[in-house]
This record gives sequence, structure tokens and C-alpha cells, in this order.
Amino acid sequence: MTVEDIMDYMENLAPSRLKESYDNVGLMVGDRYHRVKAVLFCLDCTLEVIKEAKDKNVDMIISHHPLIFRKPSSITTDTLQGKKIIELIKNNINLYSSHTNLDSVKNGMNDTMVELLNLDINSVNIIEESLTKIQGAGIGRIIELKSPIRAEKLCSVVKEKFNLSSLRFAGEVNMNINKIAMINGSGQDYFEAARKAGAQCVITGDTTYHYISDYKEMGLFLIDIGHFSSEWPLFKIIGRNIEKYLKSQDREIKVYYSQSEREPYEIF
Repeated sequence: MTVEDIMDYMENLAPSRLKESYDNVGLMVGDRYHRVKAVLFCLDCTLEVIKEAKDKNVDMIISHHPLIFRKPSSITTDTLQGKKIIELIKNNINLYSSHTNLDSVKNGMNDTMVELLNLDINSVNIIEESLTKIQGAGIGRIIELKSPIRAEKLCSVVKEKFNLSSLRFAGEVNMNINKIAMINGSGQDYFEAARKAGAQCVITGDTTYHYISDYKEMGLFLIDIGHFSSEWPLFKIIGRNIEKYLKSQDREIKVYYSQSEREPYEIF
């Protein structure tokens, strides 16, 4: 398979027109005619991930977060971004990113989050539907349960399913919840839309103090599992589905999932 073949598949999986206005998706660095021998999935294209790709003779990285958000004014080793781009080019490593388009699309990151938690669901709705009118696409999901779950129990389920040693929450642990909003990554910009849609709880990552303080006071139960932790498990699940397709087209292609990438925060 060529880079372009994989790009075409990824575009079909998560059309680039689904991306948010601030985002940048698609081929970040590379040659669309290059024949790919090995693919590495990661959340972020860090220097460690690039080294890992070199060590494994990987010639294409598929990341969730884009390396290039905005057009750089220069590409030099004076900046971290420049170092990464130059290192990718020097080692003939192509980089493709699928970000908010993959979050939004039906069966993308948002829906995979719902599936991973495996709660007893009555219905699923979208918090903010995509302006593209692509069916089933939009940011965030709100699930209505068949029967209420205690907030404390929900925290336990989230910890187990996302394989967490700890999580942050705000709210009354004895609260009974039957409508839950889920937004992978940084979802606090959707708190108000979730609340207006009747959500009693929001599960997301990367929240800030004033949002949590205010929405806790407004009666929401909030679970913050961290940006990395809320996305890497989901991206790996989607990656395994992509892997099945790649290997159905080329039995010789090798597929890896980053071993060097981990939660940047540490607990003292």
C-alpha cells in the first residue's frame, strides 16, 4: 500500500471536512507515493515516538493529534516542531493525523468511548451535531441509561474500563445519574450544551478549575480522567480496526502501537 492508499482509507473513515475550524488534519509530512512497509499509531508525534519509529523501521506514523496546527513561519531545529519535522523527513517517515474529524464521525472516538464504558444504554444522542450534516457525526455524546447509576459506582466503572489508577471528580458521590455526557480529550467547552441537553454528569479530560467549580455548583457531577487517558485507549481500539483493513490489503505490512508514549503528568 502507498501513503495515498492509506490516506484514502482514512479519509473515508473520518472525512476531513468533519474537522473543527481551528484544526488541521491529513498528511502532515510525507510523500503520498511512498510504498508503506510499517505503520505506528500514537496519540502525539513526540521525538520519542519518532525514535521508536526509526528503531522499528516504521515509515508511516498515524497520530491523533496533529503535529502542525498552524502554518509555521520557518522549519528549523531551533524549535521543537522544527526538530520533529526535520527528523521525520531525514528518516523518510510519513506522518498522517486524524483529529477532531475522528472524534466527531460515527463510530469514531466519541462513540468508541460510549462502547468502552459498556453501560446499560437506552439511547445515544450527539451534543453538537456537525454542520456538514453527515449522519451520526458531531462532537460529544449523551447517553440515557435504562436505570440510574450512583455517581460513585460510575467512577469505579470508568476507572476499570480506562485502566486508571485514579481519577478526579467533582460532585455528590451518592447522586443517582441516568443521563451522561461524554467528550474525549478536552471537553469543557461543551459543558453548557451538555447541561442544557439534560446531562447530570460529564466524563471528559483536561478540565480547568473555574469550569469545574461553576458546573459543580450548578449540580453536575464531573469526571476528569485526563486528556491522554481519555483518548489513547480509544485510539488504540480504532487503530486495531484500521490494522485489520491494512492487513487485508497487504499481509506483509507491519503495524505497531507506541510503547514510548505515556501520560505526561506524574503523581508525586
